[in-house]
Amino acid sequence: MATTQQRRPAPRRQPPPRRRSSAHGTAGRLVGVAAVVAVLAGGAWVAVTEVAPSSSVVVVERCTATGDGGGGTGYDLAPDQAGNAALITAITQQRGMPARAATIALATAVQESKLRNIAYGDRDSLGLFQQRPSQGWGTEAEIQDPVYSTNAFLDVLARVDGYADQPITVVAQRVQRSGFPDAYADHEPEGRAYASALTGYSEAALTCRLRPVADTSAQAAGESGYWPRAQPVVEAFGRERGTGVPVAPADEGAGVLVGSPVAAGATASEEQQRVGWSAAQWAVAHAADLQVVAVGTDGLQWRRDRPDEGWVAVPEEDAARLAPAGAAVVLVGGGREE
Repeated sequence: MATTQQRRPAPRRQPPPRRRSSAHGTAGRLVGVAAVVAVLAGGAWVAVTEVAPSSSVVVVERCTATGDGGGGTGYDLAPDQAGNAALITAITQQRGMPARAATIALATAVQESKLRNIAYGDRDSLGLFQQRPSQGWGTEAEIQDPVYSTNAFLDVLARVDGYADQPITVVAQRVQRSGFPDAYADHEPEGRAYASALTGYSEAALTCRLRPVADTSAQAAGESGYWPRAQPVVEAFGRERGTGVPVAPADEGAGVLVGSPVAAGATASEEQQRVGWSAAQWAVAHAADLQVVAVGTDGLQWRRDRPDEGWVAVPEEDAARLAPAGAAVVLVGGGREE
């Protein structure tokens, strides 16, 4: 099976801004285009979408995770694939499983479905892990629920003795019973890169380049304390990560504070930093479907409106509000982005 990811050099943290230009005739034809073009590049499906009716700039939407602690090879995913990677990894954390479990699950899902919740497959195979109702994995509706199918995969993985120390081909095959067991190893590097970023072990290692959020108007906070557009962030995090990490309103309800920030002047422990970076990079991976415009933690911030900058430093006077240590602040459309 062709690989889902496109390997590319790791992005620099603060590259200079790039200016795009286009010929007059081409720009005229692009204005107002709302089509989405799927481009197959190096085995990776990447969405190419017009930014806005008034703009001739085309954004190649992609998320990139870099290996080796953020300094190695970059692996690209389309936004929907990155969102599924975040979901799978968060569920392993909710279950208290090690990062190796996320690597195994991600590499398996890449091989089986290209990290997409597809409604077809070999014989009656379905979903992220191509599980078969006829083989006892669940009903069709259950398998098409990514949370259910991920838990079903992890239920079996957890019963494999010593799975964290065995080769991925051996472990994944014990779970999946695939006709192509050696193929899982082909996707281990990208699985490890995303697992390491999404569990917080690799800091500032996951970024996304996305088109702008359509609605940036301010909203009034509801009874929960969150803007209506922020509420889906809270619900998605709870569904995928569970209740082990606290969440609270931030920035007058336009944002979500995930985790427990350390007191001013205090230094976050390694575990607190991992919680903050895990939540932050989870939010970036879900930015396309949750209308996230900025995410900050540990003095750094990812901003959707500055797609080529990656993670950049926040002024010290704003860090506690926008990028606290030990926690993450996730802002939706309309929130302040100083």
